[in-house]
Amino acid sequence: MKQRMQYFAKAPDLLKQVQALNKAVEESGLEHSLLHLIKLRASQINGCSFCVDMHSKEALRDGETLQRVILVSAWKESPLYSERERAAFAYTEAVTLISKDGVPDALYEATLKHFSEEELVKLTVAIGMINMWNRLSVSFHGIHPVERAKAA
Repeated sequence: MKQRMQYFAKAPDLLKQVQALNKAVEESGLEHSLLHLIKLRASQINGCSFCVDMHSKEALRDGETLQRVILVSAWKESPLYSERERAAFAYTEAVTLISKDGVPDALYEATLKHFSEEELVKLTVAIGMINMWNRLSVSFHGIHPVERAKAA
């Protein structure tokens, strides 16, 4: 696969604004460990190899365990995640796949048991942000770094 374009170079002013929102999400007060996990889960759903690679590495760098990173895609079947993380995963999946069923009332209410209303707004913006990056990378074939020793 070949990258279609260097999209940062084609619309730098707009992408600076996207980066500013991304920075605001990072500084919103939500736990960085949680942000890593939801970014990874949304990126898996969207099939964004660039973001799956980046957010897996960032999570590991910041102290997440390899097992928890590997099992994000199977979080429903794993006891490794807290109730708050599980609520965030379910909400992330609904918001990422919003055209499917929207965000059902039951899920919304269940999520509010683990997040304040303010935190839920922040979580929703964080999910929207990673979905924006996924859409840019998938649309323009953003290529993740490839280790030379492993490349064919």
